[in-house]
Amino acid sequence: MTTPYHPPVKRSIEIAGHKTSISLEPVFWELLKRAAAREAIPVNALVARIDAERLDADTPPGLAGAVRVWLATSALE
Repeated sequence: MTTPYHPPVKRSIEIAGHKTSISLEPVFWELLKRAAAREAIPVNALVARIDAERLDADTPPGLAGAVRVWLATSALE
């Protein structure tokens, strides 16, 4: 990747046995892959965990937004 400024890329993932798609900028896909590797779990499993956490929120954001927020907050820890 020559620049971090790239439009979102849509990828299919499986959460709780059903397929869905999520659009994230390549930099977020890379951060998500690194976070999953750090936790020694598949990307789908990490996204499923983020999905469950977002659904517990008083006003749940969209899945892509929840992934971005999770990645930003985990970077601050």
